[in-house]
Amino acid sequence: MLPPETLEQAELLLQIMQSRSLTLATAESCTGGLVSAAVTAIAGSSATLLAGYVTYSNEAKAKSVGVDPALIARLGAVSGEVAAAMAEGAARESGADMGISTTGIAGPGGGTETKPVGLVYIGVALKGRPARVERHVFPGDRTAVRAATVATAFRMAVEELATLPLASGMDRG
Repeated sequence: MLPPETLEQAELLLQIMQSRSLTLATAESCTGGLVSAAVTAIAGSSATLLAGYVTYSNEAKAKSVGVDPALIARLGAVSGEVAAAMAEGAARESGADMGISTTGIAGPGGGTETKPVGLVYIGVALKGRPARVERHVFPGDRTAVRAATVATAFRMAVEELATLPLASGMDRG
């Protein structure tokens, strides 16, 4: 279950996107659909959310959102480059104006010295722009890591929307 503050962040994101007639898609690995679940917890989200891809396996990342398998083989699924490709692919494949992605190691196992438990990459891509990616190592158990990832994804998305001109939405052409 996500904290009420996270649902408030989801609502704020939807309000901003709806005021600009923008659409959203997600490509989630370590959060397993929690970003899109938080969005769909808000009434009226169907006007904004076009698709939510749960791309837990490497094969799903390639097939669903077009991540190059060679990129995954070279860098691993938990990397900034894969997060960028996931966010860009979610927007491209769905036709959305924005894609949000999450990929990481929520634990309790699966971590290594170079990729510890809690390591997460979050990507946000606006149509026509390269994705912005942040790397985080969140503390806590699996639930805490996933909740922090979702909250951070919403913060990043709102920040990215703030870079758009106020007068109009995205060019749909």
